[in-house]
Amino acid sequence: MTRLPALAALAAGTALAGCSLAPTYVRPAAPVPTSWPAGDAYLRQSEARLPSVTYRDIFRDPRLQAIIDQALANNRDLRVAVANIEATRAQYRIQRADLFPQVNATGAYSYRDSGSSGVVTGTNSGGTGTGGTGTGTGAGGTGTGTGGTGTGTGVTTVSSARSTFQAQLGVTAFEIDLFGRVRSLTSAALSRYFAQEAAARATRLTLVGDIANAWLTYAADRSLLAVAQQTAEAARASVKLTDARLRGGVAPRTDLRQAQQILATAEADLAQQTTLLAQDVNALQLLVGAPVDPALLPGSIEQAAATIGELPAGIDSGVLLRRPDVVQAEYALRAYNAEIGAARAELFPRISLTGLVGFASTALRTLFNSGSFNYSVAPNASYPIFRAGAGRAGVAYSVAQRDAALASYEQTIQTAFQEVSDALARRGTITEQLAANRRFFEAAQDTLNLTNARYRGGIDTFLSSLDAQRQLYSAQQILVQTQLTRATNLVTLYRTLGGDSLLDATPQGPVTATGGEADAAGVRAPAAAR
Repeated sequence: MTRLPALAALAAGTALAGCSLAPTYVRPAAPVPTSWPAGDAYLRQSEARLPSVTYRDIFRDPRLQAIIDQALANNRDLRVAVANIEATRAQYRIQRADLFPQVNATGAYSYRDSGSSGVVTGTNSGGTGTGGTGTGTGAGGTGTGTGGTGTGTGVTTVSSARSTFQAQLGVTAFEIDLFGRVRSLTSAALSRYFAQEAAARATRLTLVGDIANAWLTYAADRSLLAVAQQTAEAARASVKLTDARLRGGVAPRTDLRQAQQILATAEADLAQQTTLLAQDVNALQLLVGAPVDPALLPGSIEQAAATIGELPAGIDSGVLLRRPDVVQAEYALRAYNAEIGAARAELFPRISLTGLVGFASTALRTLFNSGSFNYSVAPNASYPIFRAGAGRAGVAYSVAQRDAALASYEQTIQTAFQEVSDALARRGTITEQLAANRRFFEAAQDTLNLTNARYRGGIDTFLSSLDAQRQLYSAQQILVQTQLTRATNLVTLYRTLGGDSLLDATPQGPVTATGGEADAAGVRAPAAAR
């Protein structure tokens, strides 16, 4: 019965350890309009929300899908992101362990041998006698005798030995979290773990977009290389023909030199495009983290651009809250909000409990007898009386950090809104621009055919034919660049709207340190690795 008060005090303290001084988290209102911009530069958007998609729904070419899959397995930036998730999750578990007492089990055996020594003194009696002779003048005489004594010493030793056996369970300085300091720190660590997962998803999204852009850039450079080769072949034929006409006295030397200018320009572009193709492969291999099979590379921008799917943006800008960088910024805000509670709790007393239960006996066979049981409970409370304002300054510091995180969160949303708006503006006009450039190319091609016919008929000069050839070459290059712009715009729209992260849930309610999200955090695989 004497143990009941101590156990009752421990239970009551544990029950009280549940409050938190952190401000109640409320998601800030998005500092952007609820709908995307409208006007001549934008397409009419569907009223439906953005559906859940994966990169396979947008990037439909099996070759590009194979390259992306290879990159998700080998890219070093993604491996770093996954390792950072594991590190942050471990930090959360370390912090969460402070919510529970640390129990230590000990066993001990001691043997003591002690001894004492003393000196004993004794006395012996005995004697010797001497006789004397008498002298006298008469008849008779006297005699005397003497005796002696002796002493002796002895050493006596007394020894004793004692064995002691102990078995104990103890809790050392377990903090009873009455004011939620440990719980607030745990909540902050959990939010940072979720923020790191969001950062890994952002890395994954950026990687997929970069690979798609690099693949499309290679396709455009292949097309430009083909244009340069065709132009160089046509220019060589023109130079050969003009040189023959010059030797025959029909054409002036200026015609030959102008034809050579077209050839030199095409040959220079041919060398440059050959270099760019090699650099495109190098960039793609760096993103993938392994060599890329040449069979997976596209042959032309016309072929590659046709495999990029459309992504409806939807009218509600709330889809931005699912972007990984926005989710990461919000979890960082949650973490700083929770740390305010920890800073406030520092202003109140800190209560800790040390307890020990165990058995002690001089014999192993009687170690766990009821008479060998012992226990002790030692609660402790500490309260800083004077810290020169450090406690309140800590609260002010946490509040300032929370305010900075709030501004960063809002700025992240605004940046995301601008990126999507820019992508929508480009998407709203690129179709008309591509159609116009295609008509320009067709007109330039027809102009060259007509000019060559007029030149052969002696109606136009050779200069008109060369100008038409230059116009066609420029029109082909512009058309390729516009096709690349349209394809990469679809990639940009996929990335700025959040891409595959649209499949993941966004933070809704408050983050707690136990149950729910916390339990799932301990077992689920990082999103970046899925």
